[in-house]
Amino acid sequence: QVQLVESGGGLVHTGGSLTLSCAVSGRTDRRYTMAWFRQAPGAEREFVAAIAWHGLSAYYTDSVKGRFTCSRDNVDNTADLQMTNLEPEDTAIYYCAADWSPQYNGTRPMTIEDMDYWGKGTRVTVSS
Repeated sequence: QVQLVESGGGLVHTGGSLTLSCAVSGRTDRRYTMAWFRQAPGAEREFVAAIAWHGLSAYYTDSVKGRFTCSRDNVDNTADLQMTNLEPEDTAIYYCAADWSPQYNGTRPMTIEDMDYWGKGTRVTVSS
């Protein structure tokens, strides 16, 4: 049974940084795309970033470009989302999700429907 577990959320001030982590278990095949989504209060879940299985390419939604960075460790089967210069608008529950379908090359956003498995989320709150 595949499980994704996020960690690293918390409360930070505007301009601060956090690193979210996602640990994947239950499947030995590392050739999955890892994506991060977020859902702010009263809003729909939205795509944030995705990284290809090899870690060489990633795609970011415009609002986080230059501030967020995806990385992954296929030995430990984990992925990180480094978030810097956080803004109150980044306040949300952040979810990691994995997709084992054919190759993703980091040139487009992922959709909710693309993803096979989801974590339960970790809350990020940015105070002004």
